[in-house]
Amino acid sequence: MQRNKENLSQRTADKLRELILKDGLYQPGEKLPNENELSQQLGISRTTMREAIRILVAEGVLIVRRGQGTFAAEEMDRYTDGGIGIQNFADLKVTLHDLYEARLIFEPEAAALACVRASDKEIAHIIELGDECQRLLMENPTGEERIASESVFHGAILKASHNEFISGFLPTLTETIEKTFALDYNLDVIAKDAYKDHIMIMDFLQKRDAQALKSAVTIHLRHAFWTEQLGSQEKN
Repeated sequence: MQRNKENLSQRTADKLRELILKDGLYQPGEKLPNENELSQQLGISRTTMREAIRILVAEGVLIVRRGQGTFAAEEMDRYTDGGIGIQNFADLKVTLHDLYEARLIFEPEAAALACVRASDKEIAHIIELGDECQRLLMENPTGEERIASESVFHGAILKASHNEFISGFLPTLTETIEKTFALDYNLDVIAKDAYKDHIMIMDFLQKRDAQALKSAVTIHLRHAFWTEQLGSQEKN
């Protein structure tokens, strides 16, 4: 029951994100309708809508201002459906370089902490998420569900570190994954590497081998880093 609720919240977040970023239903800085109106429009409960908003706030797509309401973020990158110009393409690669660098700093260490601190139940749940990610990766490597499942899988490992500061990097993780797919470059190679890397990550997590998992996560990020040819990115 809980899993279905989480899936509905994620699907609602995906739909609302598309309405904002792709369809332009709400412009940057524009106030959204209240939870009652939004939930009625999308045919879901207020609880589900509230959770979907929380997801999009964590991603930086929405901003909640106390006493005022929920607003579309002022500045949002709109790299969608091939709409990436030459300059934006270059800018996106620079942004990705920085994002991957950041993930390489905190994510391997977070995974090592998860090995030590996660409960058996948490690890079992992460493996379930990883298996689902692998299934979606095989079915449609560039599909929206596969992209979302990648964020959820890696995000669950971050949360299992039981470090509130590290958990604050979830939006960075999500942004890196979404921009990697927006770049639409070498995604077939990334998918093949990801499938193999996920097997290593799940195996070492189950074995609670912190150092091996730390290396596996580093390898996983390095694969994408170099496949996207970000290693030689010049900084402005």
